[in-house]
Amino acid sequence: MHAITIPEPGGPEALVWAEVPDPQPGEGEVLVEVAASAVNRADIMQRQGFYDPPPGASPYPGLECSGRVAAVGPGVSGWAVGEEVCALLAGGGYAEKVVVPAGQLLPVPQGVDVKAAAALPEVVCTVWSNVFMVAHLRPGETLLVHGGSSGIGTMAIQLAKAVGARVAVTAGTGEKLERCAELGADVLINYREQDFVAEVKQATGGAGADVILDNMGAKYLDRNVQALAVNGRLAIIGMQGGRKGELNIGTLLAKRAAVSATSLRARPLEEKAAIVAAVREHVWPLFAGGHVRPVVDREMPMSEAAEGHRVVEESGHIGKVLLIAP
Repeated sequence: MHAITIPEPGGPEALVWAEVPDPQPGEGEVLVEVAASAVNRADIMQRQGFYDPPPGASPYPGLECSGRVAAVGPGVSGWAVGEEVCALLAGGGYAEKVVVPAGQLLPVPQGVDVKAAAALPEVVCTVWSNVFMVAHLRPGETLLVHGGSSGIGTMAIQLAKAVGARVAVTAGTGEKLERCAELGADVLINYREQDFVAEVKQATGGAGADVILDNMGAKYLDRNVQALAVNGRLAIIGMQGGRKGELNIGTLLAKRAAVSATSLRARPLEEKAAIVAAVREHVWPLFAGGHVRPVVDREMPMSEAAEGHRVVEESGHIGKVLLIAP
């Protein structure tokens, strides 16, 4: 088979479409013939040499994929050859075939094309685990999403609205904010021109956001805490704004607030399986009802993954960029 390899870390040109050995499913694993994968920030970090795959994971980038079951390993039940699936991966999605632990497989949701389903596993599992399983967003509460037009952001808007929450978003252009509004965002904040703390306070009558989903890390840490409501919950899922920031414990105590930080890729298999099972139970029915849909900016051949990385690095997209397997 062919896969995107990274012989040496570097820019997008470091991605090489090359012939590699076919993977074989082991105990508890399923072999998927890949239809599509999607570009995530973690893939870019891996290409740059900053985010190695967990031990035992595929060396190729790609944290999610869709396709069809090609073979079932020993000890696997509930899946059959030919079924259309999508999968949460620790790596290996940028390839014609990938081996997946059975607990990280999902059926393609009703009403979703098999290729478009590649836009779902990483973002849905990230949003559901952080916003709902950790931060416990409830109906009537306000969620602030940084990077509202990203893959994570577009999914967070839809899921929050589906459970009856109010959504505020930040984005850097009017076009991106417009797309967020189309998905249901209630409060639109251009972070280049507006102070999100002031805007959230104004929109909530001075209360602040009950939950904040943050991809920036250090750069926004202090202001995020300022923007939290009493009993608010800040969920940090990225470090695009740096690793180290100053946390005002006094403000946190006064608000009886909480700060959590999680990653998905390196979690134990049983934790990933629990998240995937929760997503299948709570989120997958929303696709059948038309409440949630994948947001795909563009598709391109997997062999041209370098161009996909350039688009995402330049933030020139809304939703997900898909890589289509041959």
